[in-house]
Amino acid sequence: MTDPQASHPGAAESTAAAVPVDTEQAAGTLLLVTGMSGAGRSTAAGVLEDLGWFVVDNLPPQLIAEVQSLVGRAGPDQARIAVVVDARSRWFFAALQGVLADLARRGLRPSVLFLEATDDVLVRRQEAARRPHPLQGEGRLLDGVHAEREMMRELRGLADLVIDTSNLNVHQLGTKVTSAFAGADPDRLQATVVSFGFKYGIPVDADMVADMRFLPNPFWDPVLRPMSGRDAAVRASVLGQPDAAAFLDGYEQLLGSLTGGFVREGKRFLTLAIGCTGGRHRSVAMAEALAERLRGHDASVLVVHRDLGRE
Repeated sequence: MTDPQASHPGAAESTAAAVPVDTEQAAGTLLLVTGMSGAGRSTAAGVLEDLGWFVVDNLPPQLIAEVQSLVGRAGPDQARIAVVVDARSRWFFAALQGVLADLARRGLRPSVLFLEATDDVLVRRQEAARRPHPLQGEGRLLDGVHAEREMMRELRGLADLVIDTSNLNVHQLGTKVTSAFAGADPDRLQATVVSFGFKYGIPVDADMVADMRFLPNPFWDPVLRPMSGRDAAVRASVLGQPDAAAFLDGYEQLLGSLTGGFVREGKRFLTLAIGCTGGRHRSVAMAEALAERLRGHDASVLVVHRDLGRE
């Protein structure tokens, strides 16, 4: 999945303060799509457009506040606007940070979708596109990736939703974007529960991580080994453990105490990673069980089994 995008124009000095904004109407109606070059920004923008969002690409940071103002004046059927932004140069990114800080001072905060991928995946995608990295200068492509990652660090920390596209094709990324933004209900938590195997690495887009390796491993049962946590026999084996029930009860209570605060603070997206050794048995069964409980709290839930099928 390549992400070819043109360089963005812009200027180093923000003009956002001159734009009047209706905070009551504008809040929560503007989405910034950003992330690493090659991580899928163009794909995400295309999906949003198909969902009925008005998508603006190559927008100078100084105009974001004006877009926010337009959103505030739009009717309910025209209030979903996505702006694709990146960090093609340091002065461009400094301008973007200034605009976001100015909006925050006025009580406004656009939602932020950040597309992420590992260094090796980004390098392969950039090489496949046969384009240099916009920040590599006279150095290697990997140097450009590292420079961009450092430049984007603060914006990534502000993101409402981080999607790691390292192991996703364009269709899988489209499914995740659709799940998160098709409804765009500002009062409902959008949760993604990801099962994974620790031996393949912790998902980089996880907000919270839970380790299921305290439970007996069905891998050591010759009957259960070829199955997965989606099979009834494995599910019964994993969930039948007293420690499994205690974990689910405690984790559900913890999440119940957090979700209301997340929504109030504008963080509508939450990614929960549930791991075991290989991501086939325990994590899959527990992720499915946790998702069922979250749906009982009126959360919109997507379940992703990242490493199922690797073994």
